[in-house]
Amino acid sequence: MKAVEVFVLLALPVTMALGAALGVHQAAALDMVVVVGSLLLFFAAYEWRRPSLRETMPVVVLAALAAAGRILFAPIPDVKPVSAICIVAGAVFGRQSGFMVGALAALVSNFFFGQGAWTPWQMYAWGLVGYLAGVLFYGQESRVRAERPWGVYIYGFCAALLFGLVMNMWSILGFFQPQTVAEGVALWAAALPLDIVHGVATVVFLLALWAPWHRKLERLKRLYGLG
Repeated sequence: MKAVEVFVLLALPVTMALGAALGVHQAAALDMVVVVGSLLLFFAAYEWRRPSLRETMPVVVLAALAAAGRILFAPIPDVKPVSAICIVAGAVFGRQSGFMVGALAALVSNFFFGQGAWTPWQMYAWGLVGYLAGVLFYGQESRVRAERPWGVYIYGFCAALLFGLVMNMWSILGFFQPQTVAEGVALWAAALPLDIVHGVATVVFLLALWAPWHRKLERLKRLYGLG
């Protein structure tokens, strides 16, 4: 299972790096095939484990809350609670749940914002945010996470930048196709202020959500033997 997950998560960045290095002209189409294939493989691996209904319910509920939060904050660019909720999900229920919450939140909320070529990329990027939160924080004692949450807040800011990096690289390599590294860096730098806003907003949402949600979800997990 872990081997499949590692393959799924690394296939896209490796493909993008090779496409940039080799100057592939159809990089956007190739990357789209890889990202969709990666998502399908991850969903298949999750289903292969045959999770019970009580295991999937927290994933569905948190994904719905993340999607609703994204819609609620739609008027404010890059101020969304999705990354924060993905981090909470991954930290409490594990890396697979974190990925599923992020991917489903992007898919569901885009029925409001509009589906398009960007949807699989947002699913992958927010899924990666939740997955890495599970890798970093799942399994720690709940008391440690509750008393020393600064690591979660730092990760929240970095995770928002990671989300922006994935989305920006898709645009830069797939469509702009800069001729030099300097052009690519300039395009990335132009989007950096919005990514920083996303990072600060994620930290703010974590400050508001982490303590109460973490405590209640940990109690739910112990009560029903989840995770």
